[in-house]
Amino acid sequence: MTTAFIYALAALAEIAGCFAFWAVVRSGANPLWLAPGALSLIAFGALLTRVDAEAAGRAFAAYGGVYIAASLVWLWAAEGFRPDRWDLAGGAVCLAGAAIILYAPRG
Repeated sequence: MTTAFIYALAALAEIAGCFAFWAVVRSGANPLWLAPGALSLIAFGALLTRVDAEAAGRAFAAYGGVYIAASLVWLWAAEGFRPDRWDLAGGAVCLAGAAIILYAPRG
């Protein structure tokens, strides 16, 4: 699997897992949602170990940019709030930062 694909899957797993907890605590959803939420967060952690990076910190830092952009997609697709131009600009900056971290030439 490519790094970008793994990051996308990890973001989906993390956001879905966190949203399950959010739904229970903030929206009064059935507490049974915590079980798939926890499994989703476990999948997120496992997926990040599959990223081709020499150091965990670098893999996690680059993932941060992907997470931010994926969260904006979630905002629109799952929660029905359309990101505004500032959301999109911020997401683009974060993705650019992630690309620099991942693809910069290193000695």
